[in-house]
Amino acid sequence: MATPEKAMITSNVMKMLGPPRLKPYSMETERIISVLDETIAKMELSSLIPHIIDSLDRFADMLGPEITNSLTEHQKLSNEMEHLLASSEEGDTMRAEEQRGCLCLLEQRLKCSVRNVLRLLLANPSLCQALKYESWVRESPAEVFIKAFGEFRDFMLETLLTSPMEEEEKIQFMEDISLRIRKNTEAITALQAELAAAVRTREEEIHKKDNVIKDLKTSMQDLAKDSKASIQQIKQEGEKQQKEELQASQARCARLQQEIQQLRAQLNALVLEHRASELALRKRKCRVEMEIVNWIQKYDTDMGEKQAEYEEVHAAYAEEKAQLSLLMEKHAVLLQEYSQIEEERRIRQEKEEQALKELTTRTLAATRIQAFWRGYLVRSLFKSKMKKKKGKGRKAKK
Repeated sequence: MATPEKAMITSNVMKMLGPPRLKPYSMETERIISVLDETIAKMELSSLIPHIIDSLDRFADMLGPEITNSLTEHQKLSNEMEHLLASSEEGDTMRAEEQRGCLCLLEQRLKCSVRNVLRLLLANPSLCQALKYESWVRESPAEVFIKAFGEFRDFMLETLLTSPMEEEEKIQFMEDISLRIRKNTEAITALQAELAAAVRTREEEIHKKDNVIKDLKTSMQDLAKDSKASIQQIKQEGEKQQKEELQASQARCARLQQEIQQLRAQLNALVLEHRASELALRKRKCRVEMEIVNWIQKYDTDMGEKQAEYEEVHAAYAEEKAQLSLLMEKHAVLLQEYSQIEEERRIRQEKEEQALKELTTRTLAATRIQAFWRGYLVRSLFKSKMKKKKGKGRKAKK
């Protein structure tokens, strides 16, 4: 039950969110759209080239000799391309590189031929219109691609005409509406589930009571006549209880239905409130768009003045750039001389470090030799003194 209402509300919201577009006033937008339109027209003409070639005899007088010759040359290139592709599939792998090179060259020639044919056809607009009115059916891939490119063109136009602020406001508004619709739908779904559970419970109870009644009827057939009064009383009590429970269930269903109607009224009130806010936002958007148009006109005026100033600065920049090139040449010469001086300085420093290292080594060696010599002299003197003391001691013993 909630799905159709949700769809209806969403469609109403989408209608409200679709304000009338302004015509493209930006030169860049017009240039982009014109380029896309020209591309679509060229693709449509290029997709008609095979059909024109097939009916070349019929359109020879209308096309003229130049276009006819170009189409004949294009047909020859297409036949060569098909023949080369067929031979590359059937041939061996030894000539794969040669065939690939021929295929690339032939592909370039085929592209040039298509561009030449399109140039000649576009030079005659009346001829293009006459060819488009012919009842030809394009091939499925070409038709799909042209349709996709047209959708891309419409998407680009919509994107260029939609400001980022407007896009953000629309997305935020849609998110808020979707959130509230989701909450209301969840509440309605919960109430419906509760209602279904209550009805199911009531039906189960009625079914149980019916089963009890059936059992009682079956047992009544086997009982004696004196028990008919008591069985009838039990049946009446069961029917009475069933009526009471049915009435209670109906009252509960009515209450739930009333709550659902209240929620729907709240939802409608919220929709009206959001429509009012949307109208205010739309008015604000129109004012902002007018301000943007004024600012763009002012921007164009300022940019004209800036362009003149830029041309003066560019002339001065060109002159300074010429001077800079002369200075860079001088800098290169000086840099080369500086490199030579640095290399000589490095070589001289290495020589000095080598000489200093040799001097340090020699000094250390001389120091060690002198120390060894002094130790040798001290040991020799000490040995001579020891010999003298030993000689005196022997004389004293004698």
